Amino acid sequence: MATPRKIIVGITGASGAVLGVRCLQALARLDGVESHVIVSSSGALTAAQELGIKRSDIEALADVAYSARDIGAAVASGSFLTAGMVIVPCSMKTLAGIANGLADNLIGRAADVMLKERRRLVLVARETPLNLAHLRNMAAVTEMGAIVMPPVPAFYTRPQSVDDIVNHTVGRLLDLLGLEHAELPRRWAGLSDSLARLPEA
Repeated sequence: MATPRKIIVGITGASGAVLGVRCLQALARLDGVESHVIVSSSGALTAAQELGIKRSDIEALADVAYSARDIGAAVASGSFLTAGMVIVPCSMKTLAGIANGLADNLIGRAADVMLKERRRLVLVARETPLNLAHLRNMAAVTEMGAIVMPPVPAFYTRPQSVDDIVNHTVGRLLDLLGLEHAELPRRWAGLSDSLARLPEA
């Protein structure tokens, strides 16, 4: 039997808890994938406010759950083999901590492990507008090897609901983790023939 690919999901206090929940739900549908979740205290508060759910409801969606205070957990070591990590949503505080190597909780430490082991780290940074500190921190983590992926809607899919936007974001996120999935009902396939034949202005 093949060893499952372990994916770590960090959920922090930025708005957009639905993105983290939907990511865990999508991972649960994939064969050969084992999800490990860490929910920060602020992440649990945001999920309660935005979705009306408890930390235990989120943790039940994953194969393994850790306390953000458990700095000695398995995912805190590079010897624990994983296929990558996503922080969704990623608060600006968490982004700053990763950019500066603080590792002050298990989410930050696990992210630091991804960087030092040269593994995939995707940060779904959720804030707008962005100040200079945010931009510099995004540049710093990108230079370290992370991928910053703000949850920006793709309007070419002609979304009809918030769910459509959330599902597309999660699908793109799974793409970045290198996972085969069916979360994107529509992918960009070029302009339609009628538009492609329009004369230039």
